[in-house]
Amino acid sequence: MLITAEDGGKLDPAAGREAAADVVERMKALDEVEEVGDPVLAPDRKALLVPVTMKGDTENADQRVQPLLDASAAVQDAHEGLRVDEVGTGSTAKGLSETLGEDFKKAELISLPLTLLILLVVFGAIIAAGVPVVLALSCVGAAIGLSTLASHVLPETSAVGNVILLMGMAVGVDYSLFYLKREREERRAGKSHVDAIEDAAETSGHTVVVSGTTVVVAMAGLYLANEATFASLATGSIIVVAVAVLASLTVLPALLAKLGRWVDKPKVPFLWRFTMRSGESRVWPALLRPALSKPFITLVVSVGALLLLAVPALDMKLKQPGSDDLSRDIPVVRAMDRLTEHFPSKGTVHQVAVRAPADRADDVKAALNGLLERTAKDELFAHDSTPAIDESEDRSVHTVDVGTPYQPKSDGARESLDLLREWVPQAMADVPGAESAVGGKVAQGVDFTGHLEERMPWVVGFVLLLTFVTMVMIFRSLAVALSAILLNLLSAAASFGVLVAVFQNTWAEGFLDFHSSGAVVSWLPLFLFVVLFGLSMDYHVFVVSRIREAAFEGATTRTAVREGITRSAGVVTSAAIVMVGVFAIFGTLSMVEFKQLGVGLAAAILLDAVIIRIYVLPALMTALGNWNWWPGKVPGGPGGPTSVPYQTDPSSRHAEEQPQYARFTAEQQGGYQQPYHQGGHQDPYQRGGHQQPGPYRHDASRPGYYQQ
Repeated sequence: MLITAEDGGKLDPAAGREAAADVVERMKALDEVEEVGDPVLAPDRKALLVPVTMKGDTENADQRVQPLLDASAAVQDAHEGLRVDEVGTGSTAKGLSETLGEDFKKAELISLPLTLLILLVVFGAIIAAGVPVVLALSCVGAAIGLSTLASHVLPETSAVGNVILLMGMAVGVDYSLFYLKREREERRAGKSHVDAIEDAAETSGHTVVVSGTTVVVAMAGLYLANEATFASLATGSIIVVAVAVLASLTVLPALLAKLGRWVDKPKVPFLWRFTMRSGESRVWPALLRPALSKPFITLVVSVGALLLLAVPALDMKLKQPGSDDLSRDIPVVRAMDRLTEHFPSKGTVHQVAVRAPADRADDVKAALNGLLERTAKDELFAHDSTPAIDESEDRSVHTVDVGTPYQPKSDGARESLDLLREWVPQAMADVPGAESAVGGKVAQGVDFTGHLEERMPWVVGFVLLLTFVTMVMIFRSLAVALSAILLNLLSAAASFGVLVAVFQNTWAEGFLDFHSSGAVVSWLPLFLFVVLFGLSMDYHVFVVSRIREAAFEGATTRTAVREGITRSAGVVTSAAIVMVGVFAIFGTLSMVEFKQLGVGLAAAILLDAVIIRIYVLPALMTALGNWNWWPGKVPGGPGGPTSVPYQTDPSSRHAEEQPQYARFTAEQQGGYQQPYHQGGHQDPYQRGGHQQPGPYRHDASRPGYYQQ
């Protein structure tokens, strides 16, 4: 309990003693309090400190600290002109939790309407816009329930719920968009409602499975970090992605079948006409023209731009977040600043612990006193009070807290830690059987960062290897798998560069409302890499699947790239806008780690959707030509089968796929004496049980392609 003058000036001694006596009396009357110490006057005589020890476990102190906060507020109300602050593990955790809770409420209030608005523009109908949101939210709820079951076997931290919400909304909306847009596209081509759903399941449903698999593979890499928090985040993410994939293959098609034509109701007049425009878009062919006409030049320029953005990442510094990263708008943070100002030894503290045989307790105490004498002469350590040595009941363990006047993430705090870790073993050298260590917030941050730097190559290698193997198995192409790895690495590197440029410098402090510590939060790069790799691969699989579909229908590489990207551009752009909007909201939260997470994710998705998908990917695939599918074969390529001419107009091409429009030569009919027509929606090649006779057959896995 810190008592200071309300105006920050000199504390009136009599008023201070009276308030301190009131604090002691009120605290001793509370059941939650174990002990109340004597008031301590600050060296600058501007503050009084009343030490209060709570009962119970420190881990859940924030759930039991409210009576103490009420008592401190009552003391302040009773003593005009004084400020009474409560600072400690429980009160600080409670204050930060409340602030973070308000932040997330604000984020939810903005993100859900924003997502609905974007989807309304995409679909032009209220029910169609609501389906992806409802599906994503139901996936989040189911995943939270399943993660609770998993927590009986695997570790779970408090952050897992936020990550499930983040990942669940991202992939849930994405997968629904893939499915709904393809179903609508098939209906516009003349297919019945049920046939359109089945064809969407065969194409976009397959893509959803592939995308979900790659995301799960990427998130599984976090287990190799060998750390409970990352294991918890991996478990939560894998569960919510698996639930989203399952829902997209079962609940979504069932819901669409039940809704029928109602999925396009109620229509929003202007937006509905906008979304149902016929003909090919002029925007995407124009944007793709440089990559298709001059692929090598476009590739060099676009890759060069991304590498330029990635340059700042070479100077990335990692540190654990501390109190100096928190917004000073949070009341408990300002109270912590006042405490550290008047009592430096109560701010940043190193904890020295020694374990030795009980009969050596006196030797340990003597060695620790010698250590404290040494720290008292060094300016790296706080000198406002004399540290007290604590001894366990069996006299085998001794601890002492050594304060430093520097902020936890400062160079001074790190130097004091390094010096203490050098001095402690020296002090205990003459005590037989003694084990010693230095802990605390600074040590925790340094050791955690070192652990992640050690494990990061294993995680990255695992994600790259398994993603490569997964892509090879899915696309049967080494070139597609290798290009996917390289493009996603390029996108991640560029986003890291943006992250460093923004948060390791001061130019964006006013805009994003943060104080730069000159470093990136230590856990962020590893988590960001895995999430970005999973989400970027999500888009990559979808786009390349459409390109491959066109290529295997007989289109040239340039035409296939143009058609695949143009036809998928609406879905990818819509999903990217939703993600960028949601992630950008995280940049407005109070905690610097969430600001960095939001900016990093938003920048990566934006770069991936714009530079990678519009310039780098089409330029690379155009330059590679038929080598894209090596060692496989494509129609029209060396060793590939012949095919009918590819129709570049989607509506025209899809119409030709319908039985009621199909026409065959006499040789092709092989027994059919007239064009086949039966009810307008039955497919004689897949659903009716007929086998087309003759030397030509329809390959159901390649729509619109007739193989000889």
